[in-house]
Amino acid sequence: MRVKLLALALAVFLLLTATLHSLNSRVSVAPDFPTVSNIKNMEEIVIEIPIGASGSEVASLLFSNNIVKSSAAFFRIAVGDKKSERISPGAHRLTLGISAKQALEQLLDPTRIPNLLKIFEGAWKSEVIEMLRAYGFSQTQIDRAFKDVTLPKGFTSSEGLLFPAQYSFAKGTTALEAVQAMINRFTSEETGQNILAASSRYTPLQLLTIASIVQAEGDTKDFSQVARVVLNRLKISMPLEMDSTVHYIKRVRGQIFLSTSSTLIKSPYNTYENSGLPPTPIGNPGVDAMQAVLSPAVGDWLYLITVAPGDTRFTSSYSEFLSWKRLYEKNRKAGAFK
Repeated sequence: MRVKLLALALAVFLLLTATLHSLNSRVSVAPDFPTVSNIKNMEEIVIEIPIGASGSEVASLLFSNNIVKSSAAFFRIAVGDKKSERISPGAHRLTLGISAKQALEQLLDPTRIPNLLKIFEGAWKSEVIEMLRAYGFSQTQIDRAFKDVTLPKGFTSSEGLLFPAQYSFAKGTTALEAVQAMINRFTSEETGQNILAASSRYTPLQLLTIASIVQAEGDTKDFSQVARVVLNRLKISMPLEMDSTVHYIKRVRGQIFLSTSSTLIKSPYNTYENSGLPPTPIGNPGVDAMQAVLSPAVGDWLYLITVAPGDTRFTSSYSEFLSWKRLYEKNRKAGAFK
């Protein structure tokens, strides 16, 4: 009996192996149009990719519209390229009769997406709302969307979760579906997942709040050091005193100067008046800012100051900070920040 079972198992294994080999062979020889070097005068059409469409559904859509020679050719290319996960739903302008590789490149080309909604890194929720209004959603629809949207555990506000990216929505997309797509993009990104799964002294909400401050306070090259300054101050219960939190309250951008009266504004977001973190993120940070919080630079810095455009300095010495502050004032009065 044991010999028969082994023989049967071997037969099943060989059958599965042969089947997989057959399927793989068919995929590897899937018909494909040759790569076209000049598509300038070729015919184009606009297709709509539904929200939630699978890779095979996108492949079938391309094939049925004569964009690619076979759905299998595109599916093979898409499966082998992680960038295919970034194909957005909605309208895409594509060339007819191109290779599967070119089709993927065109699907990822933002210039080929009409009615593109672009959320920049650090955008406030209020700015995203304005973008949604400009896209065509009513204020009532937007308000309802933010009320009904599903948030990750531990979050009560969507601020910080509206992932900075370029979005295109299919016809008939509701405001709720649009907002949910932004949050789903955050939760599907590896860095977003790492924020949500992080096991540290800070909650995911706190980590994302720190990332939003990092995004607003420095250039990309300085993010990891800015993150360390914030973490060092929090560790010793030192007020953060970050200008960006006051700018968030006042809804102003591009101001390097902060008046003394502004630092006295009564608000839970004012880190001059309150210790610890603001109650929510102060914007929607990008991947680099989030990664900086997860992997901050090593250092004992407690102070940071931008003395000139592109020149942000870090120190643990208050006297050195004051010296740099005088340099900043000199440069500001000389018009260096205009």
